[in-house]
Amino acid sequence: MKNIKLIEVPSEIGAGTRGASLGIEAIKIAALDFMSNFFIHFPSEKIPTENKLLYEPIESPYAKRIKGIAAIYDRVSKSVCDTLKSNFFPVVLTGDHSTAGAVIAGIKMAKPKSKLGVIWIDAHADLHTPYTTPSGNMHGMPLATALAMDNAASAVHDIDPETKKQWEYLKNIGKIAPKILPEDLVFISLRDYEKEEKNLIEKNEIKVVTTSEIRRKGAEAVVRSILRYLSDCTDIYVSFDVDSLDASISRGTGTPVGNGLREREAEDLISKLMQNRKVCCFEITEVNPTLDKENLMAEIAFNILQRSVNVLMMS
Repeated sequence: MKNIKLIEVPSEIGAGTRGASLGIEAIKIAALDFMSNFFIHFPSEKIPTENKLLYEPIESPYAKRIKGIAAIYDRVSKSVCDTLKSNFFPVVLTGDHSTAGAVIAGIKMAKPKSKLGVIWIDAHADLHTPYTTPSGNMHGMPLATALAMDNAASAVHDIDPETKKQWEYLKNIGKIAPKILPEDLVFISLRDYEKEEKNLIEKNEIKVVTTSEIRRKGAEAVVRSILRYLSDCTDIYVSFDVDSLDASISRGTGTPVGNGLREREAEDLISKLMQNRKVCCFEITEVNPTLDKENLMAEIAFNILQRSVNVLMMS
């Protein structure tokens, strides 16, 4: 049985739409509505944010609020690292997805010799860099920090020295770079990305499992093939962005996209992944209740969270 610790990161400075910092509270409200005492069961830590930067002018147009992101990376990576070293399983709840780079850093800091596999359940590739970004939003860049890639071949921007310095810092946090290798990354339900990201995926032959493949083969077969693909990895991190769900149900997120997973598909997929002993960290991100009706997205996220943690407790 695993000891679970919740790490709450209500930061949204990496997102383009406001409101994701309220996502964790919305998930807690969903738990209360379901008469669940889930959130009193486990020890939890709340990471201080830099959300005050939302009221300040943007200094780096191609990496918005990157100084704040660097501060969050320091805090989150330390928390994840300490949690793993204390033999707890970190379940990370975050506002926006930019902090996932810090979660990966924390895992590597705790287990520097590990070959870390990443299962990225997301409509988006999050492989942009300050050199390629169409928006400047840092939640489109966490995997590039973990892979320590600039994607210079597809660069469209020149960036200022300060942004470059901060970007180098993010890539090298924990003094380990790269933290993951392209062959140890698997995308699930990826369907909305730019040509600059496509170039990286194709050049590095990164594995992509589509929504239709999950429907065709079923969750169990897909999970088996993913785990076989990552069989060289010693540890696996699963990151679940709620926009991997179909736009018909994922209104409560900043970037909904059609042709996504159904709630049950996501739940089955994640609970089957959680049965694997190599999984060392799980994250849910990008719930934005300000865009939602009746707190639907948070309720779905809570169902997935509760089922996943139940599986972890049993394994």
